[in-house]
Amino acid sequence: MTTLASAPALGPLLARGALRSPFKRPRAAVGFTGDRLVLPGLRVDLARLAAYERVCGFPTGDDALPLTYPHVLGFPLAMSIMSGRDFPLPLLGLVHTSIEITRYRALAATGVYELAVRVGRLAPHRRGTEAFVVTELRESGTVVWESTSTYLARHPTGSAASPPPREPEEDPVPLPLLDEWRLAADVGRRYGAASGDRNPIHLHPLTARLFGFPRAIAHGMWTAARCLAAHGTPPAVRARAEFRAPVLLPGTVTFASDGTRFELRSVGETSSRLHVTGRVTRL
Repeated sequence: MTTLASAPALGPLLARGALRSPFKRPRAAVGFTGDRLVLPGLRVDLARLAAYERVCGFPTGDDALPLTYPHVLGFPLAMSIMSGRDFPLPLLGLVHTSIEITRYRALAATGVYELAVRVGRLAPHRRGTEAFVVTELRESGTVVWESTSTYLARHPTGSAASPPPREPEEDPVPLPLLDEWRLAADVGRRYGAASGDRNPIHLHPLTARLFGFPRAIAHGMWTAARCLAAHGTPPAVRARAEFRAPVLLPGTVTFASDGTRFELRSVGETSSRLHVTGRVTRL
């Protein structure tokens, strides 16, 4: 365990991870026993929190942390681990595929917390290797919020018996359509300013094209936060979101929910594309 005096800056970590990525050769059955990073005495920057709430659609001015905000607090610690020399997967190309969040009670924005992040395990995946990143928020020694994020590094698995890619599960009964959102081209820049995650694929079309995208794409955690803000969550809750496909910016998406499950789609002239699916469960 390593105790930090302050949260590391994201920019240098992303740069470090990008520079080290070409020298990492992920392979099947790779292992990792990394450090657990702990940041005690954490206080939330309320101005930054308000900017996050505005861009994600959460109410502003309440003394309460949005369900997804501790992920933002823990993200620099996660990047510190995954950009490290000993982490076997390249940071470039690492895809955030899902997150499961458990909040045990409402969290005050003015509270004092201890934040801890670790890589729980690496696991084989049909398309490569998946990293499970665990984030915990404690207050007075008690876990009050925790999450597990999965990140996929694609690489050859060397297994001819690997099952074919699983198609997104479609429910025979469509979810009720609740809203349509027109997303501006600057959503990625606004979320990046509020969260600190200024990955170039989210900022401008030119930098996104360097990574194979025709336009900038929305942050996966912005899409999850925007859906959960629209859905609403009780104080004690478990929520899961799976990221199916990137959302291009600018664009138009539809939000649907039945009160438990939700999904985000973009609708074209002849078909719709599923971007995010999720579920919210009261504890």
